[in-house]
Amino acid sequence: MSDPQLASDPYLCARDEFISQWGALSSSWGVSRTMAQIHALLLVSHKPLYTDQIMEELQISRGNAHNNLKELVNWGIVRSVIIKGDRKEHFEAEKDIWRMFCIITRQRKRREIEPALEALKKCEEQTADVECPDCEEFNRQMKNLADFVVLISSLMDKLSCSEENKAIPLALKLLS
Repeated sequence: MSDPQLASDPYLCARDEFISQWGALSSSWGVSRTMAQIHALLLVSHKPLYTDQIMEELQISRGNAHNNLKELVNWGIVRSVIIKGDRKEHFEAEKDIWRMFCIITRQRKRREIEPALEALKKCEEQTADVECPDCEEFNRQMKNLADFVVLISSLMDKLSCSEENKAIPLALKLLS
């Protein structure tokens, strides 16, 4: 915080703290710190930003900014926007938190849950007809894990396809 403007501006101070914390949380989601910081910056920006602005704000290289923006666009939580009269490519984050949650849930399911389920089912199939105590127990455990992952996958589908006004009361009811 060597910038005097930042130290005296509560908004900039709070914004930078949010961006920093969003980036720090990212490791527990399997997302790079820089990707999460770019997402956080776009999430709280009141107007779309172009790559040079993002680079300057976060003090990152053009390649780093470009690669992470491309990945965020691929995830569907950031989109490229055209600003009339400006040739630069601008970016904005999905601002609707529920929509963002649903997009991320669907992407994580596709990228993580489905491959894990495939691996479990393959292990189960490979040991289905093998007769030995270890194999039978292994097969039973693979089936139990696969059944559980199918249940979680189904819940993720229902949650990510539901409307916020229906899902929130249901989630609160389940948690109480």
